[in-house]
Amino acid sequence: MKILGRRQFHLGSILEIMAIKVHGIPLSTATTRVVSCLIEKDLDFEFVFVDMANEEHKKHPFLSLNPFAQVPAFEDGDLKLFESRAITQYIAHTYASNGIQLILQDPKKMAIMSIWMEVEGQKFEPLASKLTWELVIKPMIGMGSTNDAIVKESEEQLSKVLDIYETRLTESKYLGGDSFTLVDLHHIPNIYHLMNTKAKTMFDSRPRVSAWCADILARPAWVKGLEKLQK
Repeated sequence: MKILGRRQFHLGSILEIMAIKVHGIPLSTATTRVVSCLIEKDLDFEFVFVDMANEEHKKHPFLSLNPFAQVPAFEDGDLKLFESRAITQYIAHTYASNGIQLILQDPKKMAIMSIWMEVEGQKFEPLASKLTWELVIKPMIGMGSTNDAIVKESEEQLSKVLDIYETRLTESKYLGGDSFTLVDLHHIPNIYHLMNTKAKTMFDSRPRVSAWCADILARPAWVKGLEKLQK
């Protein structure tokens, strides 16, 4: 796999142009979600850094990729997508035979997996992303002090979600079933950030959730993605 900036590269005397491009920033949880998926699927891609400090995401040509001025944006040939979970689902279905299988073929198992994908997007993400913003990103980029009231409220609500996760993980090794799937992959970016904050205790205090977090955070694809993006 090769991750590049705004460049093409030569392989011998042949000019190779990457078909898949991810436009984003390393700090973005949505961007790292897509990058992790691509690495799990063993797909080559080009990473295009978006200079958000200079508001590149609010200008053309980026707006032609995502009119909502958010990262990531994704290109696969002439296909242009945005919204990280839509992108990962496209990747998992289109490149099903590549790398790790991230979706389930059995319709009933896939239906259960889909439920937990919805849970991540609607129950976990809104709360976890608030905590990630307040405890990690906001201090890192100098956007002011942490709002303790938001943190407290979000932790209380997320604790209830994690209680349900603890019960769910008595039934299967992973949230979506017995194998690692998009459900688990979608959780990784926020959990990664929160494990370096006081919110870590919420995960550690639930044995099955704690073991699940350790498992998914140790995925080689996730580790490899972090290493590549941090270069």
